[in-house]
Amino acid sequence: MMIDLLNYIVWQPDLEAFHLGPITVRWYGLMWIIGLVLAFLVVQRLYKEQKIKDELFDPLYIYCFLGILIGARLGHCIFYQPDYFLTSGKGFVEMFLPIRFLPDGDWKVIGYAGLASHGGTLGLMIALWLYVRKTKLSIWTVLDNIAIATGTTACFIRLGNLMNSEIIGKITDVPWAFIFERVDAVPRHPGQLYEAIAYALLFCIMWVLHKKMPEKIGTGWYFGFCLAYIFTFRFFIEYTKEVQEAFEASLPLDMGQILSIPFVILGVYCMIRAKKKTE
Repeated sequence: MMIDLLNYIVWQPDLEAFHLGPITVRWYGLMWIIGLVLAFLVVQRLYKEQKIKDELFDPLYIYCFLGILIGARLGHCIFYQPDYFLTSGKGFVEMFLPIRFLPDGDWKVIGYAGLASHGGTLGLMIALWLYVRKTKLSIWTVLDNIAIATGTTACFIRLGNLMNSEIIGKITDVPWAFIFERVDAVPRHPGQLYEAIAYALLFCIMWVLHKKMPEKIGTGWYFGFCLAYIFTFRFFIEYTKEVQEAFEASLPLDMGQILSIPFVILGVYCMIRAKKKTE
């Protein structure tokens, strides 16, 4: 098949953003940091608007960071590669430490190569539950505030995936297709970019809504809307993506779609519950 490269976007950015002495900062890690910092600033402002004490906000970032990272890592290992990570001692160690054991018996640091958004969401929810137990804040208030800021982090994580040329889309001939040169030489849907745009739009919607309907913060409505929006979009965007693991090819729905359904149901339930509570 002859491909006219001028019709598509040829994509092969450097994985490394910059160096700090001997430390290499990769685009993927940088996007994670930017997303988390932006969410931190948004929630900090929301806490000030709601006159929540600063000392109750201070530990929130640590809870969220650890919850998302641990949940995303375990989610990838358990849902997508259980045959590798759960069947050997070395695989089990690699699940928790950012290393890879080499065939010659040595090992090297590679970072956490594999993070799943569904696991990150579940890990975040558990972390926030622990946070409210410590601070005695309303769980619904905390969840709604985090939900309003979620679009920022989700957007930059997907931009990090784009910089890594991972979670690629199916082959297509649309004029905005990307040729991910690290993967192959055919035009594909930029699924990561689709999601990043959707999540940026989510943040804009949530920010406007919270200004117009501040009384809904604390009911769980924003949390429910966030879950329903993200995972409904995620369900349908999966149709443009290549399967991440071979076993998914034999399933009627891929793993991303299967894991999205419970979150959509939970989101709709929270919105209905919030409506009834308000009435």
